[in-house]
Order: sequence, then C-alpha cells, then structure tokens
Amino acid sequence: MSTNKNIQDPEIKVGEALSRTEKFLEKYKNVMIYGVIAILVVAGAIYAYHNFVTLPAQQEAMGQTFTAEQYFRNGDFEKALNGDGNALGFAEIISEYGTKSGEAVYFYAGVCNLQLGKFQEAIDNLKKYNGEDEIILARSIACIGDAYAGLNDFNTAISYYKKAASSADNIFAANYLFKAATLLEEQGNNAEALKMYQEIKDKYPQSTEGYEIDKYITRIQATK
Repeated sequence: MSTNKNIQDPEIKVGEALSRTEKFLEKYKNVMIYGVIAILVVAGAIYAYHNFVTLPAQQEAMGQTFTAEQYFRNGDFEKALNGDGNALGFAEIISEYGTKSGEAVYFYAGVCNLQLGKFQEAIDNLKKYNGEDEIILARSIACIGDAYAGLNDFNTAISYYKKAASSADNIFAANYLFKAATLLEEQGNNAEALKMYQEIKDKYPQSTEGYEIDKYITRIQATK
C-alpha cells in the first residue's frame, strides 16, 4: 500500500499550530497585557468621571435652578433671568452649567427674555430647547413665533405658529392657530385665516378660542 508523504498526521498539524500560537503569545504578551490594562484604566476613568464629576455637577446645576424657577412662577422674570445677587438666574446658570442643569433652562430663559422684550435673545434660547415633552416643545416653538412677531417679522411668526400647532395635537394648538390666523387676517390673507379659524371650530371647539371662533369666521365671511 502506497503512502502519500504530502499528507501530514493531523496531530502534527495541531502541534505546529499550538507551537505558533505559543510563540505569538510569548512575543506579544506584554503588548496584550498593556492593552488590557489600558482598557481597564480608561473604563475606570470614565466611570469615575461620571460618578464623581458629571453627576455632582448635574446635581449642583439642577439645585441652582430652584430659586430661579420660583421667581419665574411668581412672574418676576428679571430676577428669574438674571438672579437676585445671591441666587443665580437662568442666564447665569446656562453660562456656568449649560445643559448639565437640564434642557428646561433654555425654555425658562427664552420665556423670560420674551416677557422682558428681548426678542432676539428669546429666539436664541428657545431654539436651543430640545426637551422630550411634546406640549412644552410646542409651547417653545410658539414662543419663538411670539418673538418674531415682536420683531415685526410676521411671516416667520406665522410659520412658527403653524409648526407649533402641528407638532402636538392638543387643546393648546387652538391658541397657536388663532395667533397665526389673526396675523394672516391683518395681512389681508382672509382665505388662509378662515381655514385656520375653521380648523379651530372643527378640532378644538372646547378651547377658549373655540368658544368665540364663530364671530371671527362670520366676520371674514361677511367681507366676501
């Protein structure tokens, strides 16, 4: 029986493979050990930074908002925005902590600026708000519209009111539609204004705007 010399014993092949593996490990074991250590060090640093730097900073930042929120609820927008000499206002909180204090600080600061007649500052703050609450997000969009209206940029204001009304389907949308419609009517675009008044009547009849919407619809229809 003939023997093929080119065919090696499987055990010999395995032995050679193990030998090459051992040589590889022997050659690069220090590099591999250092690599594992480096990964552990980085992971430990990230964990430590999160627990001993990030979280305390977030807690401190959120704690700073308490007094500013109280002023905001009381309608003292100047102190809510700029502080009272002891507690920080939203403008200082944003400057010092940014989003560590939460997305809401941009909304608060934007509304404060809006109430104080600082329309461009209001727009800048409100555009940075990116909260997850759909109702508050829609409100922030509508406030941007208010700020543009304050700057007499009515077309942009109307676009933001429409966007606010479509971003969250709830009773507050009636107010955004109403603001857009009244501006459209003032611009002489009665047809578009009528559509929005009618939308309020159809979708939000129980809203504050819905109770009196018939007189606005009748007023436009009377001009035809």
